[in-house]
Amino acid sequence: MSYFMVDVEADGPIPGDYSMIALGAIIVDPALDRTFRALIRPISDRWIPSALAVSGHTREQTLAFEPPEVVMARFRDWIERVNRDRPMFVSDNAGFDWQFVNWYFHHFLGENPFGHSSTHLGSLYKGMVKDVFQSFKHLRKTPHTHDPLDDARGNAEALLAMKRELGLRIKLS
Repeated sequence: MSYFMVDVEADGPIPGDYSMIALGAIIVDPALDRTFRALIRPISDRWIPSALAVSGHTREQTLAFEPPEVVMARFRDWIERVNRDRPMFVSDNAGFDWQFVNWYFHHFLGENPFGHSSTHLGSLYKGMVKDVFQSFKHLRKTPHTHDPLDDARGNAEALLAMKRELGLRIKLS
């Protein structure tokens, strides 16, 4: 299984009504050198200024980003190129990130190469330390900037630390 750490930035809370405007992914392995990053043109006229502000982009900037169908095809092609086994979607907030990636793949390409599964990094950590009040975020090395590739990298670093320091049984590609 190949673990893909994924992060999304969006201009609202749900796909379809709002838009995924940035996508980052990284293969979880010690090198952390296989990456994907894209900026995506909005699909809707609706957007929430405070949600968009998190990304650091203006609405005018997002209107010049790549079309979503092009980005999702590039993302699928990258997954197929770097994947050595079944791809597994992992993210800090799988409920948020997964809904956008899954919706965009199905809406623009008709299928999701990740299938129907995802893993929530925070829940995995809570289970490992047996404490639902604990957070994995101290295991990141890369600062959390809301650039999706930075954030995916930091989360991948945390997953690697969980393997190294906490004994997580995981086979990395």
